[in-house]
Parts: sequence; structure tokens; C-alpha cells
Amino acid sequence: MLSFVITHEDHSRRLESYLRTRMPAAPSGYARKLIKSGAAKLNGASATADTLLSLHDTITLKESAATTAQLADSRPDLDILYEDGLILIANKPPGLPMHRTAEFEENLVEVGQAYMTERATPCKLYPVNRLDRGTSGTVILAKSSSSAAIYGRQVKETGLDKLYLALVWGTPESSGIIKEALDGKESETRYKIILAGENCSLLAVTPISGRMHQIRRHLASIGRPVMGDKRYGGGDMPELSGFALHSFRTALSLAESGSLTVCAPVSNEMLNLCEQRGIGQDRLLETVYQQAQQEVA
Repeated sequence: MLSFVITHEDHSRRLESYLRTRMPAAPSGYARKLIKSGAAKLNGASATADTLLSLHDTITLKESAATTAQLADSRPDLDILYEDGLILIANKPPGLPMHRTAEFEENLVEVGQAYMTERATPCKLYPVNRLDRGTSGTVILAKSSSSAAIYGRQVKETGLDKLYLALVWGTPESSGIIKEALDGKESETRYKIILAGENCSLLAVTPISGRMHQIRRHLASIGRPVMGDKRYGGGDMPELSGFALHSFRTALSLAESGSLTVCAPVSNEMLNLCEQRGIGQDRLLETVYQQAQQEVA
């Protein structure tokens, strides 16, 4: 029996995503087959592909020559949280732009396309939604222009149910709704404090509308800018590649198989910053997991 213990790198990740991360070269349905057959177990019990993992969980795999041969020594360059024939959902690192903004600059789309080619599944990737360079977390990439149109229409017509984590300066009201217009358009952001640190607060933030830089601008408007967000008053923090804003949970309707909720493990940078500010990692991860388990609004 092969055994693996979950660390913070995979906390709140789907079980299928974890197995595919460990076996990136395996056929697309291999991980799901292991789960469905009972060859992959979570804490000694059966689980589903969508089960979210928690710190210190134990994954066991029935040992076979085929499974052992698929295990990789390192993680793939692209952190894939979900994938099917039409889209993939990636966990974007902080500081990485979606597209090239300067010559030879690394960016998510090209990293993704290079990985897909290396994996022998080449395709052109089209962002369905976008994150700012400094924001980390879930982002949807379509595998064709037609898939991009399908999911782009969903985003335009119904939006995505998204939950962000934001580490902000100071302590706002315990919860609130910000309705300040942005660029002459009605805009709404809802937030609540989930943890407090030294002169900072970790917020769970839900953008109801989708304006440019909405969360960053709205939090700055109430005097609680995102830490490290130089543009909107969050200060210069050299220890951050971006700023302390993470697209944690995304829910959408799949074109092929119903609804899906995906969570992105929090980046090391954000975990370390919280630790420095008195928010211990174990406490943070437990609280984040509770947010992952809550029903999407």
C-alpha cells in the first residue's frame, strides 16, 4: 500500500486533483478510476473525486506496477485543480501575469500551453476569467475558442460564484457590504472577518459585481487596503511577489456534467505573511477549510 500525508500545499484541494498532481503523465481518467474502484482511499475510507482534502489527511493507493510507474518525483509546472475535455482550472501563483506584458515575460497562458505540449496534450488556452498579476488562486482556461465562448457566456450572463481571501490592514467592521460605484457603474462587494492578526484582518470576500480591481478598490475605499497592494495604498512588501489577495473558491456549472466547486490551496507567501502577523498556520488552514465547506451563496 502506498501512503501520502496531506500538507498545506494540498489543503482544500479536490482528491482527484491531488492524484493527478502526483501522477501528471497518467491518462486523464486514471485518477478517477482509482477513486471509483476503491484503489484510492482517504483516511482508510472511500471518497469521491470532489472530496476536499485537509491538512494531515492520509491518502492510500493500492500498490501496483502501473500505479507506481505513474508517480512523479516533482509537481508539474501548471497546478491544475480541475480538468475535463473543455476547460482546466489552474491555481495561479501570485506575481504571474495572465498574458505576456513584456518581451520574454513568463505568463500563465504560455506556461500552461508549454505544459500541455510537454504532457502530449497540446492545445491553445483561452482565459475565461482573469486575475490581476498580484492575485493568486483559481482561474479558468478554456481549451478551444468554442469552449471559451460557452463559458464566457456563463460568466457574462450568470457570473461565477467566487470567494476570495484578503489580508487587509487594520480591523474593519466584522462584516459589511460595500456599494461604492466604480467607473460609473453599480458595484457591490461583501466581506466578513474570519481571523484577526497584528494590525490586520483576514477577510472572506464575495464580489457580487465584476468591475476591474473591484475588491482592491472597494477595500481601499473603507480604509482597509489589501496588504502589499501598492497601487491602492497597501504598501510595498518585498516578501510578496504580488499582494495578499487569493481567489480561493470558484463554483460554476459545467457544460458536460453539472455543477462544480473548486478550491485553491493558499500560497506559501500568504501563509507566511499571516504567520508573521500572528495568524498561525494551523488555525488559518482550519478556518479556510470551513469556508471551503460552506454552501456557495
